[in-house]
Amino acid sequence: MSSVKTATKGRGKKIALISLASVLVLLLVAVGLLWWHVQSKLNEIETIENAFPDENLRPDAFDGDEAPLNILLLGSDSREDSSDSLLTDLGSRADTIMVAHISGDRESIQLMSIMRDSYVEIPGHGEMKINAALSLGGVPLMVQTVEGLIDQRIDHVAMIDFNGFKGVTDALGGVTVHNQYEFSSAGYDFPIGPITLDGEQALVFVRERYSFTDGDYQRVANQQLYLKAVMSELISRDTLTNPGKLNDLLSSVTPYVATDSSLDGTAMFNLATSMTSIRTRDVNSFTLPTTGTGMEGDQSVVYVDWDELETVREKFATDDLAGYHPAAKP
Repeated sequence: MSSVKTATKGRGKKIALISLASVLVLLLVAVGLLWWHVQSKLNEIETIENAFPDENLRPDAFDGDEAPLNILLLGSDSREDSSDSLLTDLGSRADTIMVAHISGDRESIQLMSIMRDSYVEIPGHGEMKINAALSLGGVPLMVQTVEGLIDQRIDHVAMIDFNGFKGVTDALGGVTVHNQYEFSSAGYDFPIGPITLDGEQALVFVRERYSFTDGDYQRVANQQLYLKAVMSELISRDTLTNPGKLNDLLSSVTPYVATDSSLDGTAMFNLATSMTSIRTRDVNSFTLPTTGTGMEGDQSVVYVDWDELETVREKFATDDLAGYHPAAKP
């Protein structure tokens, strides 16, 4: 009788183990399908064809095993119809220019904003506002112009429509920024200090410039605050290890992003998973040094601080931007 009980008990354990194994297999399949879906979403992102200038016009690639990455971010907040190509009328719509520098050890991100009215040399066209590069030669000329400014190679390009961050902000349950200046706009009040923005509020926050005496300077600063908060959430372990959450976020943002062909789904996935140790304190921002505004003909422009820019170039070249502390703005 005891042998029957033992056999029954043994079969029970075996069935339990088989059931557990089956559940684990099903979970692994489900997770695998979710990750596959996440990468499929990444591959739906619109591609910027021929994003770079001719190779003989570019700085050398960074030399070293742990090469940093420089990603040119071209931002727009004025596309009216998300069904249109993000690249339609790009030259007339891109009004935010940033370089995201990801350190070689993948432990920090530096966001450098370039004022859209910065008065610089555009190759083949002379000195004019940097944003003119897009209308004169598209993304390749903008890349060439920025590479000339920082004296380093741009590895990837991404075009971002700020309307897409409305859905991302809501999918994240709101984004908290540390607001520097009190202002009101579009029926919303933005007090000084930490404030949590929903999608609609976030759009107002990154667009507003008329409430500030320095106009675009503070608008750029607010965009940096917002993007830093969003990036900190996106690269957090809770997000990167949750394929369901990633899928929801990607569904919100993919119609509003375009990238160069080398920044495909696999490249983005690998880059994101290499940065899981980054935290909020590791994401910093600054603006390309300037000396203030002035007039060139009938146009208001922003003048670059060329002396301070030499320091920035050195920091780019040595992958030491995390240690850069810019001088106070004019």
